[in-house]
Amino acid sequence: MKNFECLVDSADKTMEFAEKLASYLKPGDVITLEGDLGAGKTTFTKGLAKGLGITRTVNSPTFTIIKEYQGNLPLYHMDVYRLKDAYEDLGFDEYFEGEGITVVEWAHLIGEQLPNEYLQINLYYNQDSGRKITFLPKGDRAMQICKELFE
Repeated sequence: MKNFECLVDSADKTMEFAEKLASYLKPGDVITLEGDLGAGKTTFTKGLAKGLGITRTVNSPTFTIIKEYQGNLPLYHMDVYRLKDAYEDLGFDEYFEGEGITVVEWAHLIGEQLPNEYLQINLYYNQDSGRKITFLPKGDRAMQICKELFE
């Protein structure tokens, strides 16, 4: 499948791009976020939350694993980094098949539990312009989102 990418030069631009993405999302969409520590995964999620009409402060669920936010659609924000050494069945599929949007940071650590279709987003430091955001659609729905977003 085709990959898509954009360059952003600030945290605000990262949030703006994620806010725009939110307008294309539907219940049951799953987004995975990968990237180095500090690359902007939680910042991206804050932009999604804003685009979903969530007014509550969004922060990383590192110690709680899953945080839920209510907006125009529910947002299920997961950080599975701490699960890397222990397999746990936390009912992820209930979130993936739920009525909201699921965002999973460090999703490669639970790869076998991910649904067949999702939108993988990688955030990288780019020396010249801040951050490079790469979109790797997994499945037809994710490809549709990318095509609409990048038109």
